[in-house]
Amino acid sequence: MTSIGLLSDTHSFLDDQIFKYFENCDEIWHAGDIGNPQIVSKLESFKPLRAVYGNIDGSPIRKAFPLNNRFKLEGLDIWITHIGGYPGKYSPLIRDQIKQKPPDLFICGHSHILKVMRDKSLSNLLHLNPGACGKEGFHKIRTILRFKLNEGQVSDLEAIELGKR
Repeated sequence: MTSIGLLSDTHSFLDDQIFKYFENCDEIWHAGDIGNPQIVSKLESFKPLRAVYGNIDGSPIRKAFPLNNRFKLEGLDIWITHIGGYPGKYSPLIRDQIKQKPPDLFICGHSHILKVMRDKSLSNLLHLNPGACGKEGFHKIRTILRFKLNEGQVSDLEAIELGKR
């Protein structure tokens, strides 16, 4: 079993509450728009980090992380990207790829809107967007997700509110 803390769209702001909420997580995943490279350093010194770069990220972050991060963990095919869209409205950049070989778990950020939904047209793919945990953007509440992966299953999924933007 692997416990995951998922965040996105920090935009150079990292709330210290994240460390409390992710204390028992095995890994932290960041779905892009990290902002300041110091965010990466803080997260990496706390837990193992998997991340992708987003549209606001500069060259240090783009050199450190890919645009798309697809991997297998706990029997699941996982794909993390920043601008991915959501079931029924996938980004044109990935639409064909996702339809040809859908992952089990598709994670993106960018919209600043917390979403958890299934795409039954694509092998029951689970789509997660943790919303935004930074202070930049139109969102009113900063959010993150926490969940567990075990033998091909996602369980104990929690949406956590960090407070107002």
